[in-house]
Amino acid sequence: MMRHRVSGRTLGRPTAHRIALFRNLTRDLIIREAIVTTEAKAKEARTFAEKMITLGKDGSLASRRKALAFITDKKAVGKVFNVLSERYEERQGGYTRITKIGPRRGDAALMVRLELV
Repeated sequence: MMRHRVSGRTLGRPTAHRIALFRNLTRDLIIREAIVTTEAKAKEARTFAEKMITLGKDGSLASRRKALAFITDKKAVGKVFNVLSERYEERQGGYTRITKIGPRRGDAALMVRLELV
């Protein structure tokens, strides 16, 4: 079966598990501003984090509700709308940076550091 026009990595997980994983990675990145994870997870989580910051820059009530629908952590959403939106006010996207660390000792998965610029 060919995967024409199918976007995103499944990471070998059921849909609900995968969505929960991306929500948690995004929340942790927003709160801590840097996380260490595998390359595949980081590349997927980056898209969600950038979308949340873009919603924060919009600043409307509808945007805040969309962010809360995904993250569900009021403190993290507050940081997006109050702190990060001001920090990236002049920046047109590209709010994250991925730095390769090296292979993980147990299974040699490529580990990266995902951080806010």
